[in-house]
Amino acid sequence: MGVAFFPRGGSAHVVRGLATALPAHGWDVTVVSGSLPGHGDARQFYAPLRVHAANVAEPALQGSYEDRPDAPDRVFAALDEVDYERHVAAWARVLQRAGAAEADVLHLHHLTPLHEAAARVAPHVPVVGHLHGTELLMLEQIAAGSPPSWPHAEQWAERMRGWAARCERTIVLTERQLPRVEQLLDLPAEACVAIPNGVDPRRFAHVEVDRRAHWRRHLVERPRGWRPGAPEGSVAYDDADLAAFDGGGPVLLYVGRFTEVKRVGLLIRAFARAQRDFERRTPLVLVGGHPGEWEGEHPYDAIAASGARDVFLAGWQEHDVLPEFLAAGDAIVLPSVREQFGSVLVEGMACGLPAVAVDAMGPGEIVRDGVTGWLVGPDDETGLAQALVEVVNRPAERARRGVAAHADVVRRFSRDAAAGQVASTYAAACSVDATLSGAPVVASG
Repeated sequence: MGVAFFPRGGSAHVVRGLATALPAHGWDVTVVSGSLPGHGDARQFYAPLRVHAANVAEPALQGSYEDRPDAPDRVFAALDEVDYERHVAAWARVLQRAGAAEADVLHLHHLTPLHEAAARVAPHVPVVGHLHGTELLMLEQIAAGSPPSWPHAEQWAERMRGWAARCERTIVLTERQLPRVEQLLDLPAEACVAIPNGVDPRRFAHVEVDRRAHWRRHLVERPRGWRPGAPEGSVAYDDADLAAFDGGGPVLLYVGRFTEVKRVGLLIRAFARAQRDFERRTPLVLVGGHPGEWEGEHPYDAIAASGARDVFLAGWQEHDVLPEFLAAGDAIVLPSVREQFGSVLVEGMACGLPAVAVDAMGPGEIVRDGVTGWLVGPDDETGLAQALVEVVNRPAERARRGVAAHADVVRRFSRDAAAGQVASTYAAACSVDATLSGAPVVASG
């Protein structure tokens, strides 16, 4: 199972969850991953799984679907043929060390040079692709007219279509992605299988925590919030600030990166507007923001510009402690306008939190408006503010939707069920490959 990026986003959690669950379905997994010292250390993140990591701090392995100024990982569409070959050669070496040529199936997440490296190192091994949606965003930008800073955009689009075509099966997150996949990758729907990201309901379940102590520990004693150009811990709070948690209102949580599509600034402005109508003092805690990484307006600046009170930056937290943060909250809010899936919604709902999200793409399938949460229109600041007011001022309804959210996630988004579907996809990929090649089918495990 290969993923070129170091662990920081949702796809890394999908890789770890599937790799952990698949042995119960008869498949032994080796993980190949990008890695970065510190928060992005793949061996630490994927432990105790078997991992072959590549240090993506090396220029030869830097690449992204996002074009962020001053970011070390340059957008793929700006990388020339020389850079591309460096990527492929580097990943080929990692795949060779991992024994890819002896694998029964290669499960490659995203469309990256890992695919070309696999074709060179293990051309006879069937490939299952896995789209997480960020690659589709870059392809949509190219189709709409790429900026001058993307001189190699068309070459990359052609490569990505070729890699997708080579896959025996391609996993997409939701059926809503299928029309985009067909249009952008020329990939027929019958070559795809929709498998939503799963959650382990044993880990993500409501637990009792001392809320006041939790927020004091993470906001006052061990702060990890940061402001533009400053390190972790540069945003800290004191005991007087924690009075916001004593006002009787629910704790609203945002969990995620500070990228432009997440619309964190819009959330802060909607929260500032909603505060006028809150019946009780309510805090908004922003958990996340990979250190030093943001696009557009930084939340720290958005807080100052909007005049919002009681908004807290808790900084980047390890996924293992996320259930504690969710248990210390009352609702999960994700205003992202182009969220390909929305795993954090599933995780929050599994913990009994109702969700507030945008009625588009993945969140539109995950959240059932009026049943498990609130759905609003994309970039609808007024609608989002109104939803936040309902969350705060209608505690009985908030609790009812939270109970329904937990039940819905357990029924629809179990990690074990997702792993079972992936295992069946592997078997189908092996069968197709064997049929084409005449080779016997060999199942791992």
